[in-house]
Amino acid sequence: MKKQLASLLMALGMSAVVATPAFADMNISTDGSTSMEKVIGSLGEAFSEANSDVNFTYNPTGSGAGINAALEGRCDIGLSSRALKADEAAKLDGTTLCLDGIVVVVNPQNPVKDLTVEQIAQIFKGEIANWKDLGGADSQIVLIGREAGSGTRDGFETVTNTKDACKYRQELTSTGDVITTVSQNPNAIGYASLAAVSDKIHVVTVGGVSATKETIQSGEYKLQRPFVLVTRKGEKLSEAAQAFFDYAMSEEAKPIIEMAGAVPNK
Repeated sequence: MKKQLASLLMALGMSAVVATPAFADMNISTDGSTSMEKVIGSLGEAFSEANSDVNFTYNPTGSGAGINAALEGRCDIGLSSRALKADEAAKLDGTTLCLDGIVVVVNPQNPVKDLTVEQIAQIFKGEIANWKDLGGADSQIVLIGREAGSGTRDGFETVTNTKDACKYRQELTSTGDVITTVSQNPNAIGYASLAAVSDKIHVVTVGGVSATKETIQSGEYKLQRPFVLVTRKGEKLSEAAQAFFDYAMSEEAKPIIEMAGAVPNK
């Protein structure tokens, strides 16, 4: 990732980030969604390249924890991979940085390559419990999900209308753990951020539609959610944190967001 980012910045002539004068506070802290790791890591690295005195940190605690950290003032910017709920939005501002596809992943040995939203819901509610009913092997389906409070879980269950109904075998604390677990079990199925997928797992199409920049921006791909920057309502960020926020939301940041696997806003 670092080599790719360096190449991209070189290709852009370093115009993607404008160096700024020294800040009174040189620390920028972000906290939250594990699904946003690549996006925030890449943006933070690019910003730091042009502002070498800045200390940029990212704490991967999950969306719910990141929202609470922003609310309690324990970080400059919270990170959420779901939209703020009404009670949260009363005290916090949520700004959509970019979009992310939530992809359904299976083991590469699994012959099932496409599922409808309805089938996905039936699988995770336990109504379809054997892969043979979907054209796969005669084996019990093993359901892998995220922990309560995860933005990925909230987004997935909202879109599939499975809130409080999923019959998970395991509930894991990061997107990376889901991918690793599915990659090690031929009968497993899980969900993850598009930005985090690797060749260790297979991404199924949903209703015949692949998760791509174009299908996510158009809304054709149904399993998607926002990546959100969370700040305290009515309170100013530090100069350094505001400079990073403005950079992350700029046109210049879009190539880096896309390189990190997320989908820039139109």
